[in-house]
Amino acid sequence: MFEKLAQIEKSYEELTEQISSPEFMSDMTAYAKLMKQHRSLGEIVEKYREVKKLREDLTGAKELVEMADAEDEMAQMAKAEIDEIEAKLPVIEEELKFLLLPKDPNDEKNVILEIRAGTGGDEATLFAAEILRMYARYAERRGWKMEVMEAADTGVGGIKEAIAMIEGDNVYSSLRYESGVHRVQRVPQTEASGRIHTSAITVAVLPEAEEVDIQINQNDLRVDTFCSSGPGGQSVNTTYSAVRITHMPTGLVVSMQDEKSQIKNREKAMRVLRARLQEIEEQKQHDALASERKSMVGSGDRSEKIRTYNFKENRVTDHRIGMTVYQLDLVMEGQLDEFIEGLRTHFQTEKLKAETAGS
Repeated sequence: MFEKLAQIEKSYEELTEQISSPEFMSDMTAYAKLMKQHRSLGEIVEKYREVKKLREDLTGAKELVEMADAEDEMAQMAKAEIDEIEAKLPVIEEELKFLLLPKDPNDEKNVILEIRAGTGGDEATLFAAEILRMYARYAERRGWKMEVMEAADTGVGGIKEAIAMIEGDNVYSSLRYESGVHRVQRVPQTEASGRIHTSAITVAVLPEAEEVDIQINQNDLRVDTFCSSGPGGQSVNTTYSAVRITHMPTGLVVSMQDEKSQIKNREKAMRVLRARLQEIEEQKQHDALASERKSMVGSGDRSEKIRTYNFKENRVTDHRIGMTVYQLDLVMEGQLDEFIEGLRTHFQTEKLKAETAGS
């Protein structure tokens, strides 16, 4: 492993020299590519250098203990340093192993976030709206840009479904484990007897597909335009600005009517379509995933849950990692870091076990 790390450090140093070269700074495309590569290696190199320093300090402290008198003050300080380093070193080395795991090429991509009400009627649509708001708050805290591209509102203030674009640094790597069925347990406002109801929604997090990732034959598309039925003033409702695109080979249909401009609605619909087509392609390549979108979000049934939000107990439980937090109010305000980091660590550990077993 350390031979590989030495090579990575050498590559990092070479990239550092290239970045400062005037010829690369004049080509912004090449410069941006180099900077991205430099950043990805930088985290590994920083951790590798930390491990090297700790190992050197450990060797030095042990030599000092051997040379000095056991009761000498310097020897006592060296022993304390040894204890501290030996406790810290395995943790840093484990973090380094995680950084060396093969990265998902989608990790740095923006995402298409899709939320749909499942079982539970009006209560499910209300919860879907609250979860959309939760992710908007989380995106705001992370400095990301979130735009709701399409939302099917209900008369009671909920949403049947919503599609949003989230743009920023490493969005997919942070949100990828949010896909699945989210279950809510609470007493609805319309429930006179005070009984707790259980409802469910589905969340899908799709990495945005670039045009170079997914090539779409325009002859495979049927594009229909129609008058928007949503809010937005007279011009929206009287012009054919809404767009429905059907990808005939797969039967996928994407509708968009958020913008007054037909061109903008078509652009947004194509972004969503590319993301969905890429998901289908990736599912074909990974036999471990079930076919179509069901592998990601299930059927929307209450029993297929990844996370439960219990309002009476102010409790949120992620069933995949057995994590329970009694701060549902803060979670609904977008404070998701504990779950995001817990899930990332869990799945990285599983990946590391698989890599170790396979090597």
